[in-house]
Amino acid sequence: MTFRLESPAFRHGAVIPEKYARRGRNLSPPLVWKDAPEGTRSFVLIVEDPDAPSGTFRHWAVFDIDPTSSALPEGKAVERAHSGVNDFGNQHYDGPQPPVGHGVHHYHFRLAALDTATLDVSPRARVSDVWKAAKPHILAEAELVGTFETR
Repeated sequence: MTFRLESPAFRHGAVIPEKYARRGRNLSPPLVWKDAPEGTRSFVLIVEDPDAPSGTFRHWAVFDIDPTSSALPEGKAVERAHSGVNDFGNQHYDGPQPPVGHGVHHYHFRLAALDTATLDVSPRARVSDVWKAAKPHILAEAELVGTFETR
C-alpha cells in the first residue's frame, strides 16, 4: 500500500482543466487520497508552481485536515482546517496563472500525512511557513502534478 493522491478532474501529468485556473472559475480541484499511514493525526496540502519566472510560486496551503478525511471536494472550504496565505496574498486557493508565452508550468499538489493533530503556525502563516512547520512531522507524502499554460 502506497500513500497516493489523485483527482477525478485530471490525471497525474495531464492538463489541469480551465475551471481550476484563476482565469476560469478559480475552483480548487477535487482531490482524493488513499492508504494514509497508520498513526496519521492530520494532513497538510500545498500547491506549488516551481516553473514561475521568479522561483517557486505557492498557490495554496490547507492544514490541520482531519485524519479521517480522504478527500477534498471541488471548490469547497475544508471543515475545521486552516488555510495559509498564498503568494497572491490570499488565504484561499488560487489556481494556475502562468505568464502568457512562458510555456507549460507544472503544478505540484503535495499532501503529507502528519504525526501531529495541529501545526504550530500563525493564523496568517504563508504557505512556505506551513510546509516548513509540517516537515518534522511528515509520516508520508503523496504528490499529484498537473500542467497548465497561458496562451
